[in-house]
Amino acid sequence: MSAVSGCVFCEIVAGREPATVRYMDEEIIAIVNKLNWVPVMLLVMPKKHLSQLEMCSSGLMPRLGSVAVQLGCQYAPNGFRLLSNVGHDAMQSQSHGHLHVIGGTYLGPYA
Repeated sequence: MSAVSGCVFCEIVAGREPATVRYMDEEIIAIVNKLNWVPVMLLVMPKKHLSQLEMCSSGLMPRLGSVAVQLGCQYAPNGFRLLSNVGHDAMQSQSHGHLHVIGGTYLGPYA
């Protein structure tokens, strides 16, 4: 897997930073987000460092989406959201592409 220096997600994939893993295979890892604004906050990402745009246009995206839906159904059976922040105005905070799975409570109206 390619890694980018200083990328916390690459450090998690390499096992050098701690994380609670909810799913892992050869290409994908899903972890519990350290943020806890709602009861379920998971991050689903490729193990390989891809930008958000690279991830969204990659052949891996259907599998990432499938894993995200599977985990959403498992951990937030009453409903969940899949989110992807792309770019500064969307408040993207990490360069390593990822999907958010959030739920476990009533989420209210959209932004």
